[in-house]
Amino acid sequence: MDTADILTQPLPIRRGSGRVAALLALVALADFLIFGHAPGINLFLFAVAVCVGILFSARKPPSPSTAALLVGFLVLASAPLLEAPSLTGLAFCVGGLMSVALVSADLMPRRLAALPPVFLRFALVIPLRLVESIKKYLAKPGRRLSLVSVRQGIGLWIMPVVLAAVFVSLFAAANPLIEIALRSVDFGVLLQFLDHWRIGFWLMTAIVVWAMLRPRLKRRAARSQAGRTFMIVPARNAPLGHASLLRSLALFNAVFAVQTLLDLVYLWGGVDLPDHMSHAEYAHRGAYPLIATALLAAGFVLVAMRRGGPGDYSPLIRGLVHAWIAQNVLLCLSSMLRLGLYIEAYSLTELRVAAGLWMGLVAIGLVLILLRILLNRSNEWLIAMNLASLVTVLYISAFIDFPAFIARFNVAHSQEITREGPPLDLAYLSSLGPSVIPALDLYLRKLPDHLIDQRSEAVTARYYLSRNFGMRRSGWRNWTFRAARLENYLLSPATIARSNENDNNRHDKPTQDW
Repeated sequence: MDTADILTQPLPIRRGSGRVAALLALVALADFLIFGHAPGINLFLFAVAVCVGILFSARKPPSPSTAALLVGFLVLASAPLLEAPSLTGLAFCVGGLMSVALVSADLMPRRLAALPPVFLRFALVIPLRLVESIKKYLAKPGRRLSLVSVRQGIGLWIMPVVLAAVFVSLFAAANPLIEIALRSVDFGVLLQFLDHWRIGFWLMTAIVVWAMLRPRLKRRAARSQAGRTFMIVPARNAPLGHASLLRSLALFNAVFAVQTLLDLVYLWGGVDLPDHMSHAEYAHRGAYPLIATALLAAGFVLVAMRRGGPGDYSPLIRGLVHAWIAQNVLLCLSSMLRLGLYIEAYSLTELRVAAGLWMGLVAIGLVLILLRILLNRSNEWLIAMNLASLVTVLYISAFIDFPAFIARFNVAHSQEITREGPPLDLAYLSSLGPSVIPALDLYLRKLPDHLIDQRSEAVTARYYLSRNFGMRRSGWRNWTFRAARLENYLLSPATIARSNENDNNRHDKPTQDW
């Protein structure tokens, strides 16, 4: 077969042409929705589009009921992006897409405990799937011949295109109408698509989307000795043997009992501390180290109560472990109480909210360790249940406007309003963003009239927050529930009237941003 015959024959229809078309369409949609625009509802819409692309590109298309169920699951997983864009919401969105891809490819495990390793194996191959598919495509027989024909076909167009460009330039010099038409063409619009940031965005989008359209799991590492597990069971007098664990747990329970007793007396009982120490200092010094202690204790319990270990055969060791876990749970609760006392003295911040959530998760993890021992479950089950509790907390947190919550809490417990607690830190509140505006309005309404300086400072902070919110880049692509709620609040007649009154009473007219 000569070159002419090769060029005249049509290219074969590939089995994966539908996936390639879906990939190109989704990359183009991502460019239209996301690139150059603030994140908002555009991320949610793109996630739904990718979900639909996954279902249509599946080798075995799901039934309509299954497809509707998967789309509904993806909408639920991506719902935090409708509230406000965040890394947590984006993580849930990607996790939802990974779940849909695994289900469509029949790679989703049936057991909850097997989910974490499967998701990890899927995530590890995401950056490599597109490159692997391209290499596999080029390695097939006949692909090189097709590439040769394409290159030859492109070569045949070089001379006609060059000569046509020369003729067009000559006609433009001879005909003013053609010259005007050529000058009216905005080549900048075409050149903007050659921006390296845009091309990088296309490439990253294509890598992630292709992995969802063609899901595959990373192969498991080969297990030694034909898949048999290898476990070292220490002797009775070894460092992790029966005698050592028994002595360790007895000593640990005694040490923890001292700390537990002190917390019961000073934190829960309300006994006065020494003169040189306040409850806030006592709470601050113990909140975070005690959580590290609980985590270390949890690791030790997992080692002590491993399957086949001394804990399986000694009721005394199991009893000491149960008592120690109970003390660790009480330790976590004491840490949360310490954090609460510290917040009462120094107000609430985002880091302290995160610390409180983390302490709660550690307490849940300790309870799960106790359940794992009592129910004789595996460490795989324990990891899956801890991840489930983490996912639940993060998902609920994604819908909470923490800056607004922190601002309302600090205003309600500020010294200016309650005559107790710390003074309101307006500089910190301003750094939280426009969500604090309703709390600032509440602060201005309840602030006594004689605190003129605090009122002026609060009015100035509120003015710049509302001004910056009104000057933001707005459009349908970056719409969110949180921004819409705040906009409706700012445009309400009562809020406008109070804002005008505050502006009229403002003595200083600042010229620089807060």
